[in-house]
Amino acid sequence: MDDPAPDVSAELPLRDVVAALESLYPLESAADWDRVGLVAGDLDQPVRRILFALDPTLAVIDEARTWGADLLVTHHPLLLRGVHSVATTGAKGASVTALVRSGIALWVGHTNADVADPGVSTVLADALGLATQRPLSTEGAYAVGRVGELPSPMRLAEFADVVAAALPATAGGIRVSGDADAQVRTIAVMGGSGDDRFDDVRASGADVYVTADLRHHPVLEAREESRGGPPFLIDAGHWATESLWLASGRERLLAALEHDPGATRVEARVSAIRTEPWTFVVGANAARADRVAPETGGVS
Repeated sequence: MDDPAPDVSAELPLRDVVAALESLYPLESAADWDRVGLVAGDLDQPVRRILFALDPTLAVIDEARTWGADLLVTHHPLLLRGVHSVATTGAKGASVTALVRSGIALWVGHTNADVADPGVSTVLADALGLATQRPLSTEGAYAVGRVGELPSPMRLAEFADVVAAALPATAGGIRVSGDADAQVRTIAVMGGSGDDRFDDVRASGADVYVTADLRHHPVLEAREESRGGPPFLIDAGHWATESLWLASGRERLLAALEHDPGATRVEARVSAIRTEPWTFVVGANAARADRVAPETGGVS
């Protein structure tokens, strides 16, 4: 069944929606290198439909246009690094042009959504069933990551299955470093890229660290430091570990708007597009512990 036609009487000005978003995810809590907040749009334009997505890709912008969205809320910035042209010959320019031509505003909640409570890592910890949660570390007044406890100890392999079941499916699956039969209970999580937090993870006493974008050298050094023991590592994918936040962001925004005096009905949905860039893998699990890797001739 098609979505009902928007009720014109239910319009809110963009400025009211932005105010609600920034009450939930304050811009001042973002990292100083980040580019968050309103990227495109007129604060006086009406908002009836809001689409939440992890990335402001061309396909997502087209989805927003097709659905009739007035506002696109994404986790990742469109213009994080310097852009010197918005010509449609480049993807960034084509994205900006598509937003402006379609009258779609863009608001970004990135590191300010990471450190919120509930935020990206809180939602991930909740999805994994972690109790007695606490921050993994702090940056100023803001919590970074989460640490919590499983209801009871389990094997690392069993916990990896819990992670796989809790997160959306991806082409790359889940990578695990550690003894499959090791007993684990204390879990640290960081949605998105997290291989700069190994010192914090060791200090937390975690048995396992669930995050994404783990690179060869930092992981190898972390495993060397642990001498084969905990913390074991699970790379669950950037898109998968962060995308769970979208539903939480949608629910919190709608609740905030309902409590706004004079607020009227606004529709919001989470994008159906998976913006994970990977499409397939070859040779997964082809390497086994009983096979010796060939000499590489050095470190690169």
